[in-house]
Amino acid sequence: MTIVAPQPGHPTASDEAVDCGDAARRWTLVAAIVGSGMAFVDGTIVNVALPAIQKALDATTADAQWVMEAYALLLSALLLVGGVLGDRFGRRRVFMIGTVVFTLASLLCAMAPNVAALIGGRAIQGFGAALLVPGSLALISSAFPKERRGAAIGTWSAFSGITAAAGPVLGGYLVEHVSWHWAFLINLPLGIALVAICRWRVPESRGAPASSQLDVVGATLATVGLAGIVFALIEGPLRGWSAPSVASAASVGLAALVAFIGVERRTSAPMLPLHLFRNRDFSAANVLTLLLYAALGGSLFFVPLNLIQVQGYGATGAGASLLPVIVIMFALSRWTGQLVDRVGARLPLMVGPVVAAAGFVLYALPGVGASYWTTFFPASCVLGLGMSIVVAPLTTTVMNALDPSLAGTASGVNNAVSRTAGLLAIAVFGVVLTGVFNTTLDTRLAALHLDEGIVRGILAQRAKLAGIEVANADAQRVVGEAFVAGFRAVMLLSAGLSVLSALVAVVGLDRATVKSRLNGRRRSP
Repeated sequence: MTIVAPQPGHPTASDEAVDCGDAARRWTLVAAIVGSGMAFVDGTIVNVALPAIQKALDATTADAQWVMEAYALLLSALLLVGGVLGDRFGRRRVFMIGTVVFTLASLLCAMAPNVAALIGGRAIQGFGAALLVPGSLALISSAFPKERRGAAIGTWSAFSGITAAAGPVLGGYLVEHVSWHWAFLINLPLGIALVAICRWRVPESRGAPASSQLDVVGATLATVGLAGIVFALIEGPLRGWSAPSVASAASVGLAALVAFIGVERRTSAPMLPLHLFRNRDFSAANVLTLLLYAALGGSLFFVPLNLIQVQGYGATGAGASLLPVIVIMFALSRWTGQLVDRVGARLPLMVGPVVAAAGFVLYALPGVGASYWTTFFPASCVLGLGMSIVVAPLTTTVMNALDPSLAGTASGVNNAVSRTAGLLAIAVFGVVLTGVFNTTLDTRLAALHLDEGIVRGILAQRAKLAGIEVANADAQRVVGEAFVAGFRAVMLLSAGLSVLSALVAVVGLDRATVKSRLNGRRRSP
């Protein structure tokens, strides 16, 4: 369950809005809210639905990871390309195509007879989301004149917060009281309504020719590179790190990423402009983003698995468990924005990750059968406070590090970095959790002196982790304790990454530069 601050996914070509009336602008805003909300909420709903999916389709934990990673892979790799396609072929057209692809893929996911078909459907969903997500703010920017754009984006951000809060709870309710299939079927009426709104109410717009060159080679190499690395990390613990498929995937992935960097340096219109990273503040802000959002996205993926499969929560309760994080971030967003105006971005970016690290440590404390209100609730509140302190200063630093004409590009790159961080972290943290789980399980099973048949049955299901089902109560308790041990390791790793991100702010951000640029933006008309 990844929480990503609303950001532009792609630069707009100019500050000029298309010539349209207020009614068309209102419908455009509605379309942007529904489109981005549909893509965002889908991820949170599916995360809550994973335990039910795993049980229904007899899937391993690695399969559950792929259900999330297939979507995140295509979205992360193609996010920037989706914005360029909108500039070239029409933002409304590409937005509608993304909606259609996403909606049809949701239907395929709901009808999936096995986990392989579900993973394939999720990959198609990710491709659709890569066209859909960057188009949301591009449509707003093209429809609203500059003097009204801030209010429109503020409305979009507010509704993004509302959907972020409602999504996991709604998804949990549907999964618990209807079926996991509805985690995907809920997208169908939204997608149909969105296509109708775009077709008859949203004006078309395009970007400048210079901004709409496609980096096909770069996009291909990024996708292959990330796919290879993620495959190796997820499948390595199951197949063995020396297995030909794992070693080959890792080699191909690394080679593709190296080639990607080379291509981006030489091409005239790169999807990832590497020269931007010559700016010290921009580089530091993106390294901070990589570390902190890896901690956030990687760890929160395992929270519903712990709450539902180990702690015994229902899907609705698990979905609601992270409401404090989202509510606190939403409630404090204005205050943190004012904090940046008073003290600059550097101090909050030093303090916020440390507070978030404390939240992750609190998540590592509960055992099996712990009360939510004395364990997970305070952890989520502290994590929410830490992220609240970080989000506005981080966005401000990214946007202000470069020339204003590059603000959209800067934000799009940072958004892609945050999503890639979560993609890689889920795979890496899965390796950590699996290793600790297996070691703990073997040790505690040996201490129980169970019947050999029971032990063989447990070990045959080892790949399911907390999803292992066994009739013996003592054995089931040991399975839960082994998962909690791995969960603790993941949360402590997240805390370490959060502290490292704070150190990046201390060392990497130039205090004088950040403050002078903030002051310059305040003085500018």
